[in-house]
Amino acid sequence: MNILVCISSVPETTTKIRFTDDQKKFDTNEVKWIINPWDELALTRALELKEQYPNKVNEITVATVGEQWTEQVIRKALAIGADKGIRVNTDPADAWHTAAQLLPVVKNGDYDIIMAGIDSSDYNGMAVGNMLAEMAELPSVAAISHLNFVDEKAVIKREIAGGKETIEAQTPFVAIVQKGIAVEPKIAGMRGVMNARRKPLEVLEPVEAEAMTTFLSFELPEPKGDCVMIEPGNETDLMNKLTNEANAL
Repeated sequence: MNILVCISSVPETTTKIRFTDDQKKFDTNEVKWIINPWDELALTRALELKEQYPNKVNEITVATVGEQWTEQVIRKALAIGADKGIRVNTDPADAWHTAAQLLPVVKNGDYDIIMAGIDSSDYNGMAVGNMLAEMAELPSVAAISHLNFVDEKAVIKREIAGGKETIEAQTPFVAIVQKGIAVEPKIAGMRGVMNARRKPLEVLEPVEAEAMTTFLSFELPEPKGDCVMIEPGNETDLMNKLTNEANAL
């Protein structure tokens, strides 16, 4: 069994966000890039499955759409434990464009499970995994919080309105995972970092695909107001501010 994990590069959460070109483009200067947290949890679960079922899971591949600088994120995934990486050499324009670039990776690879995070911490699109499944004509299961194997079937637990459900799925399929699929992301050790340099990283040329959306402009949220301190025991002042000032915000 082979697993493909789709990953994306996102700014670290402490990054100071700035825009250029009259608020139309994200300023990438001085940005530290990381693996999208949902994708990193998907990778973690894939590695856990390989450790748990060494005779069942043979190889884990990570794939991303991005220019050369995104290889630092792929190398991190390889250092964590992925076996090989694939980079489609183009700047992802939107979710549709990204899914279209990943489609040849899925079609040309012998993957039993294609994993993707349910969301990304940059644009919060929540669409790539579903679009990729439709393009590849594969069944998909979304909002997965648990993934395991029983015999030759994947046993999945997912969040639904008002509770959870447990289902079985035959491979191949697309698994769109959310938080809960793994407890904590794996951390690369020194040996993993050294081994990552020797693992294969394939670069593919992009396919023709037009973006379906255009970003007109961005704007930052209004800055938060000053913190108001209340002296201990002054409940009357606290209630007055909550009643008369907080409601006006």
